[in-house]
Amino acid sequence: MIHAVIVDDEPKAIQSLTWELSNFSSDIEVVETFSNPEDAIVYLNENPPDCLFLDIQMPTMDGFQFLERLPNKDFAVVITTAYNEYAIKALKHEAIDYLLKPIDSDDLEDTLKKIKKHNYRALNVSKIEEVLTNFNGKFDTKRVTISADGKLIFLNIDDILYVESDGNYSTIHMEDGQQLVITKKLKEVDATLPEHYFFRIHNSYIINLTKIKEFIKSEGYVVMLSNHKIPVARQRKSDFLEKL
Repeated sequence: MIHAVIVDDEPKAIQSLTWELSNFSSDIEVVETFSNPEDAIVYLNENPPDCLFLDIQMPTMDGFQFLERLPNKDFAVVITTAYNEYAIKALKHEAIDYLLKPIDSDDLEDTLKKIKKHNYRALNVSKIEEVLTNFNGKFDTKRVTISADGKLIFLNIDDILYVESDGNYSTIHMEDGQQLVITKKLKEVDATLPEHYFFRIHNSYIINLTKIKEFIKSEGYVVMLSNHKIPVARQRKSDFLEKL
């Protein structure tokens, strides 16, 4: 079963597409619809579907601006619009297909095939990623596996200084000065890193405990080997001292 979300500022358009999808195939189910794109962004960040049907022309933000607001787009995106001049731009934004309103049943059938193909490929990639991550974690305790930009990156623990949060993104600061930006919240990164070496010292920071140069007690911050100063959250101070 393909779980789909529809985003369109016109309620009638949502009703029409929902009806077409529900009557076209038993393989697809519309689980949520939105006429307000801001509400849709909040929902999609927490509840990624298998497929998103997205209108392009919306008053508060267009569909392309909407896609740029989504840090993770692992699901299939299908652009829907009454105008055909957006086709090339839709493909550049990694949409798997483009449907002109009113939607033709033959076009919808082709789109459904593309969605299934996309999801099948994504499932296989996910399985491979899981195998590699588990293998690396079991047999090499000095490396961590990070998923970023459509690839798996294997990092040596000794090369990581600290990780900094930026909302839905995180920046991994390496000892050689390199910065790796990934589309994961700090909480997700924290779950990936071994707690024996790393500690979430603040809501916005995870540090490598082996890379601390100084702890300034009176001012409540640590100095890393790179001389970066990172604050220690008051509520985490006692747990941090137990780690040292």
